Amino acid sequence: MNYDIIGDIHGHVGKLEYLLPKLGYRRSGSTWGHSERQAIFLGDFIDRGPHQIASYRVARRMVDAGNALAVMGNHELNAVAWNTFAGEHPLRPHTKGNRHQHAVFLDEVEQDRALHSEITEWFATLPLWLDLPGIRVVHACWHPEQMREVETSLTDHRALEGEALVRATQGDHNIFGVESASTPEFRCVETLTKGREVALPHGCAFDDADGIARHSVRIRWWDTAAVTVRDAALLGPQHLERIPAEWLLPPGAVLGYRDEKPLFIGHYWLTGTPTVLAPNLACVDYSAGKGGPLVAYRWDGETKLDNARFVASD
Repeated sequence: MNYDIIGDIHGHVGKLEYLLPKLGYRRSGSTWGHSERQAIFLGDFIDRGPHQIASYRVARRMVDAGNALAVMGNHELNAVAWNTFAGEHPLRPHTKGNRHQHAVFLDEVEQDRALHSEITEWFATLPLWLDLPGIRVVHACWHPEQMREVETSLTDHRALEGEALVRATQGDHNIFGVESASTPEFRCVETLTKGREVALPHGCAFDDADGIARHSVRIRWWDTAAVTVRDAALLGPQHLERIPAEWLLPPGAVLGYRDEKPLFIGHYWLTGTPTVLAPNLACVDYSAGKGGPLVAYRWDGETKLDNARFVASD
């Protein structure tokens, strides 16, 4: 099977419906399909953009028809936890800050409780990762050790269910090298859907896109050439210069990815011309949720990834 791996949609169904015909997909009834290929969605269907429900419906109908596969992103995880309760308490607390991160989606769905539940129940069925015969797919980070640790807690197709979902939300941070009482499920799911983070030096912090002060930084977990936190940090220049140049990465913070089987990720809000991160690794999130294009990689069986195989919505 040949695949088209599609990055984070974030409510921009128009970009998706422009990209699909460029990839050779055609409408058939209420869904899109291709006679010879299958799409793979990397999660983050919702939040940010103007069409939350429509984005969900296009993706779900393709999956239900067998025309696509999908994995869970951190925004799906947040949506599920917001709308799932343990007793009287939601798994994701209904704080002002949490609502702000999730407000665009909630504004569309929360007046229709049945639809809200339908969407989040489907999100909960999405696997955390795919390990297919030719490729691997995960939203943010491939961490084999953590995957092995929790796989027996998941469903047969690696989705969160029941107590595993509860345990996956029991924690308050997931920073490499920082002591935590969090469950193995929380640490794994945070890593797979949100990536790898390391603590910043004392007194060094920055505000993220939602105005939340961050005392840790997301890193290029795949970049084995990185030596310092500044080398690996996924930050803009205005924040990078505040990190001491000599601050070394903790040993083991960078995981790397050395398997010959190509891996595809989203999540990282890249910009510019789509380019593979390594011969065996590509990110297809080019900031569709912040004015960038929706990007796909057309995989036809190659083990060495090729920049010419990226396709963008604009």
